[in-house]
Amino acid sequence: QGYQGMVDGGDNIVEVSWESVSSILQVGGTVIGSARCKSFRTREGRLQAAFNLVQRGITNLCVIGGDGSLTGANLFREEWSGLLEELAQKGKIDAEAVKKYAYLNIVGMVGSIDNDFCGTDMTIGTDSALHRIIEVVDAIMTTAQSHQRTFVLEVMGRHCGYLALVSALACGADWVFIPEYPPEEGWEDTMCVKLSE
Repeated sequence: QGYQGMVDGGDNIVEVSWESVSSILQVGGTVIGSARCKSFRTREGRLQAAFNLVQRGITNLCVIGGDGSLTGANLFREEWSGLLEELAQKGKIDAEAVKKYAYLNIVGMVGSIDNDFCGTDMTIGTDSALHRIIEVVDAIMTTAQSHQRTFVLEVMGRHCGYLALVSALACGADWVFIPEYPPEEGWEDTMCVKLSE
């Protein structure tokens, strides 16, 4: 469950084997769980996460996520030595553990369907999202044609119109709204003329 699992510890932190990932290739990445973690935003939450990692001898993390996840990872890395010292002062770990687990190594991978992260061609999850959108459009296309109706399809992307734009191109949509290009005054009439054509 992401950072929540790291803070909660216990059965949330498990060692995986080849058997754990057998037949997982076709399953979405969220099979490992995903959760927003308010407690990791607090120092107390990060302190608990550090304790859980040290207890298991973990000093390497691979963080897959968006802006919030990667910002949190960087903050965790910056605070790591201070967190270990605080744990030692509280008597939760010994001085040997502080020395042994002195460095936290983090690899950050951008996982966001929005595809809104600078420096990446396509973020993890974007391609899967596009495939899902096209599948949905294919499913409703025959209904739209048989009933001669217009269907409005909303896709995710927050402040980034990548998914909307690319899926609109891929499925031949007649009209698309994206946040980067807000509709101008009188767009309704322009759209109706376009659809009538």
